[in-house]
Amino acid sequence: MKKILFLLMLISTILKAQQKTGTFFESNDIGNPFKKGSVVYNVNEQSYLITGGGSITSGNQEDFHFAHKKLTGDFILTADFSVEASSKNADKEFGWMIRSSLSNNSKQLSACQDHKGTMYMQWRKSTNEVIKNPEQIIMFPKKNMQTIQLERKSNTYTMSVANFGEPLQVVGSIQLSELGDEVYAGLFSHSLNEKEASTIKVWNVRIDKPVPYTYHPNPIVQKTLSTKEPVFSCRLEIIDAFTGERNIIYEATHRFEAPNWMPDGKKLLFNDGGLLYKIPISGGTLEKLNTDQVNKNNNDHGISFDGKMLAISSSRVEQKLNSSAVWVLPIEGGTPKLITKETPSYWHGWAPGNKEVVVVAQRNGSKVYNIYKVDVETGKEEDLTKNTTGHVDGCEYSPDGKYIYYNGNQSGTMQIWRMKPDGTEKEQLTFDEYNNWFPHISPDGKWMSIISFPTDIDPNSHPSYKKVMLRIMPTSGGAPRVIAHLYGGQGTINVNSWSPDSRHLAFVSNAEMAK
Repeated sequence: MKKILFLLMLISTILKAQQKTGTFFESNDIGNPFKKGSVVYNVNEQSYLITGGGSITSGNQEDFHFAHKKLTGDFILTADFSVEASSKNADKEFGWMIRSSLSNNSKQLSACQDHKGTMYMQWRKSTNEVIKNPEQIIMFPKKNMQTIQLERKSNTYTMSVANFGEPLQVVGSIQLSELGDEVYAGLFSHSLNEKEASTIKVWNVRIDKPVPYTYHPNPIVQKTLSTKEPVFSCRLEIIDAFTGERNIIYEATHRFEAPNWMPDGKKLLFNDGGLLYKIPISGGTLEKLNTDQVNKNNNDHGISFDGKMLAISSSRVEQKLNSSAVWVLPIEGGTPKLITKETPSYWHGWAPGNKEVVVVAQRNGSKVYNIYKVDVETGKEEDLTKNTTGHVDGCEYSPDGKYIYYNGNQSGTMQIWRMKPDGTEKEQLTFDEYNNWFPHISPDGKWMSIISFPTDIDPNSHPSYKKVMLRIMPTSGGAPRVIAHLYGGQGTINVNSWSPDSRHLAFVSNAEMAK
């Protein structure tokens, strides 16, 4: 009985510690600040309030509050920051910090913002050294929040920042081998007025471990690649498309992909290991969806506009090439009906009325993917992009049925296009330097979400394990705006994942496990 009570007390202590520090193992005052600091973790918001004191700094000493964990190897630290109203008048600096130790004269590097909105890097290469004054700074307009990202790649540290809605901008980069491989990494708050503590709010905190790996959805192609898939984690996240606030509702140490929002608004549907699962939007127990013998499902699946039917893409059991075909079945599960006899075929969109779907497919030995409209009852196909050069993908109807949106590389980079349902009047919608994939239209028809890959990838490719942006733009016209900076790519948002009220999006982010 005593052992049980001890275990219960231990579990309670661990849970309380997690509630206090979230993803971080510990928080401490570094040095001897005049005002003691603290961290309060909001479990529901997955956000932090970090209060830090300070002192009159002299020589090589520091005094502030630090929430941290140990990390090794390469990593990417990303979070959104704002100053709490109670401490807006205090002079302060805050952001991400990396330290060799927890002593107040430790070797360190920090990615900082101060009370004036100035962004800068500062560092100390030895314990005997005064902190290096920033050599590179960016002065940002004073807005309610900024994103700060600090990336380590080997011994190179790079700081990037962004206002909400904007791409990241590089503040500076430095070679710094003195910190060593194992470091303390985390969030800090430092008051520059010794008699007044400073409180900041931090949310959307993500610690990602990038991997030198390229994922290809075709297992045959994957076997030809030289890199081996690592142990990594996937996070199922929900984001408010208009505030950027994100919540993780499910994590696993293996690949899962591509959430759809169920019609009742209460659950998400995603693929994992060839099967489909549902999960409550608040997290909880997974529920397997019955797809009968069709059990090699990939990340191209989706729900009809009336919420009654589900389309899935899966390798055909009888074919050795693992080539994808498309089936339809009732939303509650059951025996799927095959609608594409030829492969490869990947579902991407339902037409209003449920009589047709659009798929991306290769036909007649062609190495080029085209967009086909397929009759659900007869399987009859119509090539909508037969006169289009280059690669096309990600086709999806607007809710009113007036357009089919898709991505294509006809301009040299992958951009978003739309056309009439008969394949005419093709119109380019995005014109930036990024490679933009998978346009998804909100149920109210007003917004389009896209995933934007960096400029250094093949425009025809949408790999995993990349620094990507989730963006939205009005369907009536206007520039895209960033709602999330994340580590992901393939499987993040391959299918429409808007909530029924057109307010939220679900997506998958991924990274190697940060031990």
